[in-house]
Amino acid sequence: MANLDRLLRPKTIAVFGGLQATEVIRQSQKMGFSGEIWPVHPKHDEILGLKAYRSVADLPGSPDAAFVGVNRFLTLDIVRQLRERGAGVAVCYAAGFLEAGADDADGARLQEELIEAAGDMPIIGPNCYGLINYCDGALLWPDQHGGRRLAPDERGVAIITQSSNIAINMTMQTRGLPVAHVMTAGNQAQTGLPDMAIALLEDERVTALGLHIEAFQSAAKFEALAKRARELNKPIVAMKVGRSEQARAATVSHTASLAGSDAASDAFLKRLGIARVNSIASFLETLKLLHVHGPLDGNTLSSMSCSGGEASVMADSAEGRDVHFPALTPEHRARVKSTLGPLVAVANPLDYHTFIWNNEPALTATFTAMAAGGFSLNCLVLDFPRKDRCSDVDWWSTVRGFKSALKTNSAKGAIVASLPENIPEEYMAGLMAQGIAPLCGITEAFDAAEAAAFIGKAWKMPLAIPVVLPETGVQADILSQDEAEAKAILKRQGLPVPAGRRCVNVDEAIAASGQLGFPVALKALGVAHKSELNAVRLNLKDAASVKSAATDLIALGTGLYVERMVTNAVAELIVGIVDDQQFGPLMTLGTGGVLVELLKDSVTLLLPSSRAEIETALRSLRMFPLLDGYRGKPKADLDAALDAILGIANFAVKNAGRITELDINPLLVCSSGQGAWIADALLITRGELHE
Repeated sequence: MANLDRLLRPKTIAVFGGLQATEVIRQSQKMGFSGEIWPVHPKHDEILGLKAYRSVADLPGSPDAAFVGVNRFLTLDIVRQLRERGAGVAVCYAAGFLEAGADDADGARLQEELIEAAGDMPIIGPNCYGLINYCDGALLWPDQHGGRRLAPDERGVAIITQSSNIAINMTMQTRGLPVAHVMTAGNQAQTGLPDMAIALLEDERVTALGLHIEAFQSAAKFEALAKRARELNKPIVAMKVGRSEQARAATVSHTASLAGSDAASDAFLKRLGIARVNSIASFLETLKLLHVHGPLDGNTLSSMSCSGGEASVMADSAEGRDVHFPALTPEHRARVKSTLGPLVAVANPLDYHTFIWNNEPALTATFTAMAAGGFSLNCLVLDFPRKDRCSDVDWWSTVRGFKSALKTNSAKGAIVASLPENIPEEYMAGLMAQGIAPLCGITEAFDAAEAAAFIGKAWKMPLAIPVVLPETGVQADILSQDEAEAKAILKRQGLPVPAGRRCVNVDEAIAASGQLGFPVALKALGVAHKSELNAVRLNLKDAASVKSAATDLIALGTGLYVERMVTNAVAELIVGIVDDQQFGPLMTLGTGGVLVELLKDSVTLLLPSSRAEIETALRSLRMFPLLDGYRGKPKADLDAALDAILGIANFAVKNAGRITELDINPLLVCSSGQGAWIADALLITRGELHE
């Protein structure tokens, strides 16, 4: 990991270049940086009142941090000279390196030369804006921003993005989020995003970390980051782009990394215990909640408002989420009821009506009774009136009552404004100082609560073991195995494959059927998606049926495959393995059969995964009730299904990088005690498998 200490607490900054360099000086002066700034320019004697130096050699010392704002060719020389002078860290602003793509022949070469020039001196970028340090007022940042310097005893969150413009936009927020550092990663030629992230987490002035990620460069480094975050008790939230095809295409212009599949990225973040949100607003609100309260110890919420409409909106907004409003126990309900009038219906979410509005003792009593329920987060829905036309004097009795209730119960609380603009920015710091998270927007508040609850749950579990990465050096042609060979390979692994035979003609198929025993299934070999070509015949009960089916199928492929028919199937699963360059083999579990792509009921796991993790994933599927005896139907042989899936996963781990694709659809799960069977298998390999 790169040592970025001198960058995060610089006493001296060297600045190279013209307009961008001048702006770095201006922003640091404006923020009150107390260290020394050394402009370097071949022609100017003074820049913004500071003495300018002609070269690195002329500097009065070795700078802790340097902003290199010159073209890509000059960047190489300056970085080399800074390294030789013993500089701490250099931010490389110039673009036109590897991220420029194949159309720029110089880009890849220059990136290699930049890494060589830097040697053991850490560099940030190239193609990035650098760092805003709001703790020390040190800005290696060539543009304006909207943040404020933190007080000496104040702490804040850190944010890393792979987009400088998104970073600027985030600094313009008026949501009251205290920010300690903002850093941009650029194309990460030498120092990767996880290196930067660990360095920021090590700063005691940082409470939580937000990552805007376009791609994962190193699974191992992100695993190290997640481990260190737990050790320091500093949670991480990520906004990973690349969900859409358009977004994946757009990442090319920002980074030289490859954007992985969204399902794989989601599975990886979950495995690490890093929460994921999908909007900038939710990203900022989640950081705010984590800054105030850290991870939540559960997923239960309470809500209090003086409006039935707000209570209904809160209840509806929790629908389908991993956080919820549990019903009050009779004892708890009675306690809350005792603080309110007879016309108030007590529930969670609670509409306490306006009967006690601006009655601080009454509000305190109700809030205290409600917050006594041991909820993971207590929410008070409160929109402040606009100050230019209205008065908010009466609102503060509600805030004081809520604060008192939280303190009495040692509970965590948030004020939730239904509209983001309805908590003035100037109120935010005061609310947070009182232990109240001011959350802007109901949807964003639920996203934040869900993320904080996820981290809390993940941190109670042991760290996942590292993902298995593909075997290196496998240089071989890709081979597509037909179903007969694929099943033979799987059977040799001890996996549950029905008895079957390869046949070259109709007569062999008839003979094999008799030997296997009726009923049988008959398939055309060499056809990847058999259902689309009607290349499967099921439940053939006699030789005449086999002869008729074989006559129809023989011309469709490269031969025939006859197999003992699996009966008593309760449900169909798909178990798929694909090879991912970043994360190794990925396993997808889902509802199988011909409607698999239409239903899209699936979950992706990285490997290796434990039996318990596989069972949890299986239970998360919408189809799981079918396995559990839906509406009086027979229960499935869940143990056999888990055995089969775990066996498939182990086979994939053993052959990481050698299995390009394995598609088992369906895995037929029979009734309890009857097993689970691989009814169809497509296997594409690279090189010889480890069997």
